[in-house]
Amino acid sequence: MCKLIVMANTRQELIEELKALLDQDVTAVKDQVDHIKTQFYREAEEVAEGAEQASAELEEQFKAVLAEYKVKRAQAAAKLNEELESNLARKQAILEEMKALAEGETDGVMANLQRMRELQAEWKKIGEVPATRVQELRKAYQKYQEQFYDLVKINIELRDLDFKKNLELKTKLCEAAEKLQKSENIVEASRALQQLHDEWAEVGPVARELREDLWNRFKEASTAINKKHQEYFDRIHSKEKENLEAKRAIIDKLKALIPEDVKAWTLKQCEEATEQVQQLQAEWRKIGFAPKKFNQSIYEEYRAECDHFFKAKTEFFHELRARRKEREQQHKEYLERVKAREERMKARAEKIKATGGENARRIKERLQQEIKTAENNILFFTAKSKTANKLLDAMQKKIDDLKKQLAEIEEKMDE
Repeated sequence: MCKLIVMANTRQELIEELKALLDQDVTAVKDQVDHIKTQFYREAEEVAEGAEQASAELEEQFKAVLAEYKVKRAQAAAKLNEELESNLARKQAILEEMKALAEGETDGVMANLQRMRELQAEWKKIGEVPATRVQELRKAYQKYQEQFYDLVKINIELRDLDFKKNLELKTKLCEAAEKLQKSENIVEASRALQQLHDEWAEVGPVARELREDLWNRFKEASTAINKKHQEYFDRIHSKEKENLEAKRAIIDKLKALIPEDVKAWTLKQCEEATEQVQQLQAEWRKIGFAPKKFNQSIYEEYRAECDHFFKAKTEFFHELRARRKEREQQHKEYLERVKAREERMKARAEKIKATGGENARRIKERLQQEIKTAENNILFFTAKSKTANKLLDAMQKKIDDLKKQLAEIEEKMDE
């Protein structure tokens, strides 16, 4: 028989957790929301029979909260986009001024040095810009910095001081990138590396003869981390493909367990098939995610095959009950016929007393034939219920009575 799983309060708790996330920064909780969403629908697979209405109500609540989250996230995204555009405009204005300073006359470069530093400080305070413009801005910022500092030839000591400070900062960034190569969490390491690149872009230039070697050192560490990051996601994608194939194999096995005609099933076959379905369902729950674009469709196909099987099982038991009821009716009718025969035998026994030996022999032969037929027929009946057992007991008693009558006739004939 199929083992039913009673729905717990977990789905309601997941709804409350999702509501709590709405009070946080909705742009920072996407992973948590996705996890809750996955867990919510995974719990839905194990809803108890008869709890569909409660499950539907919980799903409506969940969808409502999820819709509210999407609205807030869209609003936050719109606000963030406005901030990104504002930051872009501010940085573009700074670049225009830096360009003017970098392309100015060398005579006034010392007077512009402080303004350049102010622009650099202001640049660092400005937040993020649209991702599509980041590389463009960085290149322009580095270009104008380097052009400007190349103009600062009248104060070598000051330039060397800046170069030395920048060298220290960029060396530390190289060391930090190299240390990230040993991190066990490659996803976090990749995010940290991006932050290091942002910081690198904000640091001014170093001495010209050191620039290439220093950049190559930083780039080499970055390349190693990026390679590990790519390999990590390649493994995930490979595992997801394996999971997809494993889930498809389970669906194929489910299809094979569903009979074309439930009438051809036996009770044992039905029970064995049900046990196999439960084992396949347990295996399904142990398998991880498939590729994102297949996750929903493969689950819907799996759910449909499970529903198909249990619908066939329900039809089988309806058919089984109908066949049992029909057999019990046949047993009853047969016993009624046996009872009628018994009455006839009693009448014949009475007649024997009056008619003598010839009739006694004929009745004896008929009784023997009746007993033989009854004993042969009883072998074809199988007790399937309490009612059938009672009917079989009654039938046996009738056979015993017939044998008793036969013994009386034989005794009379011996006289």
